Amino acid sequence: MQVRREVEELDPYVPGRSKEEIAQEFGVKKEDIIKLGSNENPWGPSPKVKEAIEEELKNINRYPESDVEALKKEFAKYSNVSPEQIIVGGDGADELIDTLAKTFIEKGDEFIVPLPSYMYYEFLFKPYGAIPHYARWNLETNTLDLDSVLDAINEKTKMLFLCSPNNPTGALISQDEFRAILNKTSKSKGGVCDALVVIDEAYFEYSETTNVNLLDEYDNIFIIRTMSKVLGLAGMRIGYGISSKEIIEYMHRIKPVFSLTKLSYVAALTTMQDKEYIEESIKKGIESREYLYNEINKMKSVKVYKSYSNFMLIDIHDTGFTAAELTKEFMKRGMIVRDCTSFKGIDEYYIRISICTLEEDAKFIEAMKDILNE
Repeated sequence: MQVRREVEELDPYVPGRSKEEIAQEFGVKKEDIIKLGSNENPWGPSPKVKEAIEEELKNINRYPESDVEALKKEFAKYSNVSPEQIIVGGDGADELIDTLAKTFIEKGDEFIVPLPSYMYYEFLFKPYGAIPHYARWNLETNTLDLDSVLDAINEKTKMLFLCSPNNPTGALISQDEFRAILNKTSKSKGGVCDALVVIDEAYFEYSETTNVNLLDEYDNIFIIRTMSKVLGLAGMRIGYGISSKEIIEYMHRIKPVFSLTKLSYVAALTTMQDKEYIEESIKKGIESREYLYNEINKMKSVKVYKSYSNFMLIDIHDTGFTAAELTKEFMKRGMIVRDCTSFKGIDEYYIRISICTLEEDAKFIEAMKDILNE
């Protein structure tokens, strides 16, 4: 059967390796594996979530709520916006990216992604006939190449994806840089087009920085957030978006009504109401990140990038290993790190690691020293 050309030409997305895969391939015990490849919260969800899910199990024969108003109010309070500015996604933030494409993209529209960055934007947009244009991150300075973004904007640009902190580099985009991009993508501000600037804040809690205030200045912003990182619910697949009331209303016309399951809903609501858990999760995550950065920064054969997220990029050009070779050495020792070769705009000499508990961090550092003879 003939598939659509856009699908046939699409490069498949490469996710991080699972514990099950590594245990089977390398003969290590699943319970002993340390996972540093997928940017998850290693301490798990709020303890109150399990109790809430168990209580809700008796209702899974019923359809979930369609309006999720109580959850929208929690997200709005957390983000300092109104509930009408919130949309909730039931397949994490990925559903919201897909909904953006369904709502705004016509075949032949162009979108911009600075490379390297999160590649799922392209994976979700290209099937709708959207055409990617690539700007750049400057890996020397770990900053956005602003001129490359501004130069890529033209009258056909419909959307831009800007990840801050950026995945996999961990860098932040300044608000001055955002304003320069927003001014050029809004005709009401004298720009060359009307394009939506999508700011991915999946990791904003770790950076303690947000761009929500820009919503008061510009009407062409959509902010993506997720419960898969600080909030400890990666397995429940919950994301939310923040934008103008008009954009949110249009997206609700196309978004699936029952995309958030009953169990995901109660898990999300319970987590957002557990402020102590959220504060502690952020604190422990930053502590783990800084420990890993400081220890790796002492090593002579690698360059570790300063990160404002729960992960960090490591340049391994001088180690004598490719990313594939080095990740295999870690997997032999029951540790999963991310080979970044699949990220466009980066070569085969970078890996990415994410936070673990401090005990697991220490084991990883010892393994890294052993492999690199540091």
